[in-house]
Amino acid sequence: MAVKLGRATAIFLASQSKKKHIVIGRDTRISGDMLQAAVSAGICSAGVDVYLAGVVPTSAVAFLTKSLEAAGGVVISASHNPVEDNGIKFFDNRGYKLSEAQEQRIEAMLRDDFVDLPIGDKVGKIYKIDSAVDKYVDYICSTVDVSLDGLKVVVDCANGAAHSASPKALEKLGAEVMPIFNEPDGTNINVRCGSTNITALCKKVVEHSADIGIAHDGDADRVLAVDSKGKVVDGDKIMAICAKHLKDKGKLPLNTVVATVMSNLGFHEAMKNCEIKTLTTKVGDRYVLEEMIKSGAKLGGEQSGHIIFLEHNTTGDGILTAVQLLSILKETGRTIEELAGEIPEYPQVLKNVRVSDKNKIMNSEELKLAVAEIKSFLKGEGRVLVRASGTEPLIRVMVEAKGADKLKFAIDELVSVVERIDREK
Repeated sequence: MAVKLGRATAIFLASQSKKKHIVIGRDTRISGDMLQAAVSAGICSAGVDVYLAGVVPTSAVAFLTKSLEAAGGVVISASHNPVEDNGIKFFDNRGYKLSEAQEQRIEAMLRDDFVDLPIGDKVGKIYKIDSAVDKYVDYICSTVDVSLDGLKVVVDCANGAAHSASPKALEKLGAEVMPIFNEPDGTNINVRCGSTNITALCKKVVEHSADIGIAHDGDADRVLAVDSKGKVVDGDKIMAICAKHLKDKGKLPLNTVVATVMSNLGFHEAMKNCEIKTLTTKVGDRYVLEEMIKSGAKLGGEQSGHIIFLEHNTTGDGILTAVQLLSILKETGRTIEELAGEIPEYPQVLKNVRVSDKNKIMNSEELKLAVAEIKSFLKGEGRVLVRASGTEPLIRVMVEAKGADKLKFAIDELVSVVERIDREK
């Protein structure tokens, strides 16, 4: 499948841009070499060259695709998922993720026989990009004009694609960096570490009296922060801090930020108080990006830490976001506690329920009725969101509510309904 996908995508992307080379990057999974070889074979069989970036963040592939004027980019990664999973993502020649319509066209091409494929000296060749990580790091550092000297930062690299790039970028800018989970062995990516398991980072920040902690996921397209007391600062608060700072400097186009339906009500309240307009999309950085392009907004993201600075890159970029956030600490002379403390946070619980059939549950009338009843129970003083994970066999149940008792009842009730539906034959 990976060979066919590489071939079909190469033909499609080359026809769109008239370029004849594609950039490939990957994370640290043991299956990465295997899939990279298969995708590369498919691309070369279509007469398109491959430029291998090696282990780099997803955002580095987007950057390299543009800077090397490639037909597109490929990332072999399953992001925050466990090591046994893997995935293949694509960027067009502008560094944007492919649209659903484009993906459907490529899926249709997988059924083609491609009888006129090139042979002999017309097949594609494979090249390695020299110093791909350094090229990306140099660019990230060029997006700020302040030294991070004096900041002590613990960086959780998730044993993934950030393990080299993130410490390098922060050290280059002058920060004192303590990297953790930066020794990938092919199997330990995201294992009890990273932005989806932040406990170890919280402890390290407190133990070493650091100013801030930074947590990436496996492909480093997201970031969460930890303050000096070990408290998590999520994507909503990071985005709000950046939006307020940019507005104060007159550098927030349209005074607008794009968020998803998962964003906390406190985030929306903070933006309203700052006279910043918020546009809301469904969950997924793809949809955030689409709205940003449509509206002209240059800042957007998700509570999970996918944040897009469209002035600087075309996709969620955890390292870029970390650099921007740390530069705000230096410019303002304030701590992350002070900045995050200005953003209210409504009590919110998110639970992931592992299920056997996501579609069955999401189409269930019983679930729809349960959601309606919980919304009525909250009487407008909270929110409910139930959705299927896009990458795992999970139903994600999120409830926001004023009052711990209401919150606990609502989340427990909805989780029990999902589990009961899943058990039913």
